[in-house]
Amino acid sequence: MTEPVGPSAMAMAGMRRVFVRDLLLEAAIGVWRHEHGRRQRIRINLDLGVAEPPQGHPDELTAVVCYQEAIDRVKAIVAEEHVKLVETLAERIATACLADGRVTSVRVRVEKLDAVPEAASVGVEIVRQRA
Repeated sequence: MTEPVGPSAMAMAGMRRVFVRDLLLEAAIGVWRHEHGRRQRIRINLDLGVAEPPQGHPDELTAVVCYQEAIDRVKAIVAEEHVKLVETLAERIATACLADGRVTSVRVRVEKLDAVPEAASVGVEIVRQRA
């Protein structure tokens, strides 16, 4: 799995990061019997690598990748149906983020906050890039 480019390479390539930190939601998620039929707390973090247009952009919302639209897509995915694995949820979110042609890479972290009493959270982080 290739990591998104670092800050100096991003500057040279005309890239920016759009991010969402610590989005707290309730999800129907889990493989265990006690996880079915109920929702549990999850935390989602997104980091989108976005190509900047060569001419820059106007000070208009339509000219940028909107973090609120990304949040709305995540909420819709989480609300769809029971998902067994955090990996599956992360892949669905990554795919939705990459559907915007301006997004060249995405890092998605999905954490279950109450799955293991001794841990603050458990989960998965994935990185995907446009081919």
